[in-house]
Amino acid sequence: MISHNKFTALGKANHDWLVSSHHFSFAHYYNPARMGFGTLRVVNDDWVKPGTGFPTHAHKNMEIISFVRSGSITHKDSVGNKGVTLTGEVQVMSAGTGIAHSEYNLSKSPLTFFQIWIEPNKHNVKPRWESKVFSGECDAHSLPLLVSGYPEDEGNVLFINQLARIYGGKVKKGTRFTQTINQQMYVLASSGSFKIMDNHTEVIMQKGDGAEITKEKEIIIEALQDSEMIFMDVPTH
Repeated sequence: MISHNKFTALGKANHDWLVSSHHFSFAHYYNPARMGFGTLRVVNDDWVKPGTGFPTHAHKNMEIISFVRSGSITHKDSVGNKGVTLTGEVQVMSAGTGIAHSEYNLSKSPLTFFQIWIEPNKHNVKPRWESKVFSGECDAHSLPLLVSGYPEDEGNVLFINQLARIYGGKVKKGTRFTQTINQQMYVLASSGSFKIMDNHTEVIMQKGDGAEITKEKEIIIEALQDSEMIFMDVPTH
């Protein structure tokens, strides 16, 4: 089953320095029908003005993933981590027992990124942060695996405290492949246009759209344009 969440229907916030579209209830956007998708609690599509950003604030017991679409994020936190995550790169922060951090766009260009929060399966772990560069290109069979909490994936991807996997990258127009689903999947259209198909439904995804995939073991993806896409395979609870 595919449930299509169009970009125009997402929750919206405009703070001048920050323009955000919320796939699920967040901050001042509240929709009781959109409280999350299993353990996936937050997906924000954020635009950040140059020279601005998120001042120091705290989190606890949450896995927070940032997928940078354009520009760069400068990270600093209370446990001593500092780093810059560039376009196409991914950063992960396990808040665990508690961590305070800031995320700024210190460049001269706008920053666009997906902010993703996943509820952990282990609470009160030691806080941590890391970032990683990935190839970003689909190999015509599958998207690169970026983030995982499965032991068998350790060492090749960014780790989170949850049995979830995040795939993402760029796909050339005309590419067609099958994506397997272990649990349930949320799909993001970062750019371009592509088709999602299961045994019953066909949905065309446009830039900014989201889609919930449930009760399926696989879906077929066909890129209608050069596209960037993210797939999040997450537990139901």
